[in-house]
Amino acid sequence: MDILTLMIDFILHIDRYIETFVQHYGMLVYGLLFLIVFVETGLVVMPFLPGDSLMFVVGALCANGLMDLRLALAVLLVAAISGDQCNYLIGRHIGQRVFSWQSSRWFNRQAFDKAHAFYERYGGVTIILARFMPFIRTFAPFVAGVAAMNRARFSLFNVTGAVLWVVGVGLAGYWFGNIPWVKLHLEKIIWGLILVPGCIALFGAWRAGRAESGERAV
Repeated sequence: MDILTLMIDFILHIDRYIETFVQHYGMLVYGLLFLIVFVETGLVVMPFLPGDSLMFVVGALCANGLMDLRLALAVLLVAAISGDQCNYLIGRHIGQRVFSWQSSRWFNRQAFDKAHAFYERYGGVTIILARFMPFIRTFAPFVAGVAAMNRARFSLFNVTGAVLWVVGVGLAGYWFGNIPWVKLHLEKIIWGLILVPGCIALFGAWRAGRAESGERAV
């Protein structure tokens, strides 16, 4: 199984992987959760990690007594906040140089442009909205750093978005993740968590791009 196939399998069957990890390594699972969310939100080279589905599954596992809900949410919250803060600082350090970068193995230029267009349209609220949008959430704090958003203002949006995202999705998994119908269709739900917010983000970026083009034409 190559890396791409393994990654797709991990995303679509993350419930099995996390449950197996808990059974074999116990408390170390909290370190794994921190690492996944921090890397997804903190490093622009890892936008494909499964933040939404991970939190939903963690909530469901907590409801089964395999993990502690309060500890899990606290770890995920710290990871989400510190990840965005790290990404923001990287963007501040790199600055406008990023606009000359081209797509590569380590930098997705198209995803960056979409996040930038989304940020241009919605401003600081993008940091909150992007939490629920795969790929966009990885690049939004980076874009805010490049745009030199005030750090205190960014931190406010960062914490607010992290709380809504982690607690909201985690509790949704805790309350609904073990319903028989949900368990039966979990793979489809995970696809929905990936595709629906992604389509919304693409639409928002497309509208922002059109608006920007219209302003230039005038």
